[in-house]
Amino acid sequence: MSFIENLGMALSSLKAHKMRSILTMLGIIIGVGAVIIVVAIGQGGEAMLKSQITGPGNTIEMFYQPSDEEIRSNPNVFQQAPFKQEDIRALEQVPEIKRVVASSTKLSAARFQTDSADVSTTGINQAYLQLNQLKVEKGRSFSSADFLGGRRAGVISNKLQEKLFKEENPVGKVIMVSNQPIEIIGVLEKPTGLLAFGSMEVYLPFQTWRNIYGSSDFTQVTLQAASAEQLQVAGKKAAKLLNHLHNTEKSYQVINMEEIAQGVGQVTKIMTLIIGSIAGISLFVGGIGVMNIMLVSVTERTREIGIRMALGATRGQVLTQFLIESMTLTLIGGILGIFLGWGTSTIVSYFAGWPSLVSWQVIVGGVLFSMVIGVLFGLLPANKAAKLDPIESLRYE
Repeated sequence: MSFIENLGMALSSLKAHKMRSILTMLGIIIGVGAVIIVVAIGQGGEAMLKSQITGPGNTIEMFYQPSDEEIRSNPNVFQQAPFKQEDIRALEQVPEIKRVVASSTKLSAARFQTDSADVSTTGINQAYLQLNQLKVEKGRSFSSADFLGGRRAGVISNKLQEKLFKEENPVGKVIMVSNQPIEIIGVLEKPTGLLAFGSMEVYLPFQTWRNIYGSSDFTQVTLQAASAEQLQVAGKKAAKLLNHLHNTEKSYQVINMEEIAQGVGQVTKIMTLIIGSIAGISLFVGGIGVMNIMLVSVTERTREIGIRMALGATRGQVLTQFLIESMTLTLIGGILGIFLGWGTSTIVSYFAGWPSLVSWQVIVGGVLFSMVIGVLFGLLPANKAAKLDPIESLRYE
């Protein structure tokens, strides 16, 4: 018999026992689906976590860690902003650096009428806006004129809007930040995703922030390299430049967020592998169910096997027939499991706020693994069928 004829007989056998076939495939469907769900959600979570850590592309964070000598000479060194405007201008002259994103943050009190809240007030430069687009839900974001003129305009977080304005639209209203009037021009979108906790925030143009707090220094600096290849060079040059300007040796350093993200990615890969392996155990449980049903099928069709052998069928042909039937059973279950895993991971990822990464490698792997399960767990029943004695099989009732 040809492969097509064997496949047709396998489908006819499955169709003749619909409920039994569905229940047998259920173990394979759940097993394949569970593995795909775990891998897809794990990869999606890893991608989201990396994007949250690294932010936009080709960026490195600068930080200041004073030496013991600096701390002894100035015990208040940690209370002072580590970056000055002269530092920013000097960093902007480094050829490998595309943007210097600078910001300063202070904790303040914000008040509207009788309601008040403790907020994080951040003054940003225009490069901050170019690198980290503030996603505005109501109103507008900052314009170039807001930065150049130092206008008393602010963008607030969604959580602060809920605290101070309830259901009222805050755009155009004036709040008091550190007892200074600020007109609200925009409200940020409600954050989503893995690290989206939501906080009370007010963003101001840096010149406005400086006028309110009387400080022209920056607490945080992020560098964006012109390209990924220049990232390391830009970081080394920036650290060397700032240490030279401040007469320090290694106090100014850079953090490559991409390297940190890769380390986090390795951890999530290991966790995904462990959990995926546990989910894969259900595939072997499903395979045992397939073997059990195929043994029952061989027993039920003993007389049929005897007739086929009496008509000239070889042991190899009988073995192939039952192997194809077992593989067909697990293959259909595997395909249905892929749809189950794909759909479930998409739904979970939608509500979790990260991408569902179902790759073609995972799909192909699911199909091939299902077929391997069919061969492995179908081999014993098929071998039993092939070894039946034709005469004894014909006598079987």
